[in-house]
Amino acid sequence: MTHAVIPGAEAWSHVGSGDVGALVIHGFTGNPSSMREVAEVFGAAGFHVELPRLAGHGTTVEEMMDTRWADWTRDAEQALAQLRTRCSKVVVVGLSMGGAITLWLASRHADLSGIVCINPTTKSSSQKLFGARLAVKMGKKSLPAIGSDIADPAVKESSYDATPLAAAVSLFADGLKPLSKKYPEITIPLLLITSTNDHVVNPQESAFLMITYGGTAEQVMLERSFHVATQDYEKDVIHARALEFAKKVTA
Repeated sequence: MTHAVIPGAEAWSHVGSGDVGALVIHGFTGNPSSMREVAEVFGAAGFHVELPRLAGHGTTVEEMMDTRWADWTRDAEQALAQLRTRCSKVVVVGLSMGGAITLWLASRHADLSGIVCINPTTKSSSQKLFGARLAVKMGKKSLPAIGSDIADPAVKESSYDATPLAAAVSLFADGLKPLSKKYPEITIPLLLITSTNDHVVNPQESAFLMITYGGTAEQVMLERSFHVATQDYEKDVIHARALEFAKKVTA
């Protein structure tokens, strides 16, 4: 069965003018709309851009229930391969789970020029994982929504109205648990953007990444934005800093 894509949640691709590209990745239960402005900023600067819609996202929460970490990372890998047919220097930019997928790609592709992680989820807690697994065993399919954590009251993220539990278990167990052990081995330059008031991912997860990361890392703190900072009050700060960083590492 084909599920209709939510208007505005479509994947986006852009042909740039030089040898630099940006792969832009959205978060868990979100869709490309939360990262579209970031992607367009890179496109306007001449970068080739791929903004994929990850499996199960941007349609219905029921469709997402059957997707797992392997599906989302496969889509990111395919988008990276597509981007590399047009350029040789690539920067990856990810929000939330997209930040985790960005780190996962960095652990596999040492030739990336740089990575930008915005409020990334970086580690699995055994407490979270145990609770989610127990709920799945008891037949629970979803939890309340985590989307649209935005300080600006005029903006609403077009994310799902529930959180698929089995998919969340996969994010923690298949994704974050093994990935968190690899951060000391990653040496690609990192720009880490962290909201001090994040109600979805604890800012301590950014702190953990800064302590364990193997490469050069610079951190930008956002004081006025919540989790979906790419659609919040300081989105222009994100655009400017991410683009400045990308130009520097691809020079």
